[in-house]
Amino acid sequence: MLLIACPWCGPREEVEFRYGGQAHLHHPTDPWTLDDAQWAEYLFTRDNPEGWFTERWCHIHGCRQWFVAERDTRTYEFRPNPAEEARRG
Repeated sequence: MLLIACPWCGPREEVEFRYGGQAHLHHPTDPWTLDDAQWAEYLFTRDNPEGWFTERWCHIHGCRQWFVAERDTRTYEFRPNPAEEARRG
C-alpha cells in the first residue's frame, strides 16, 4: 500500500486521497479568444515526465484539504513540495 504524507494529517494510505492532476496549471486569461485547438490543448494536454512530477492531491477521507506534492513517476516515491512547505512556514 502506498503511503502519502498529508501536510496536515501525516502519512495515510493512498485510498484516502483523490488525485487532482498536474499542479500549477493556469487558466487562460481570456478563454473566449481561444480557438478549438487551443482550448483542447488547455483541457486535455498535460506533461507526462519520467521522474519527479508536481501534482495536486486532496485528502478526501481525512481533512479534505488540497495540497501540492511531488511524486516520482518511476518509483511512486512522494516528497513535499518545497514551495508549499515554505508558504506554510
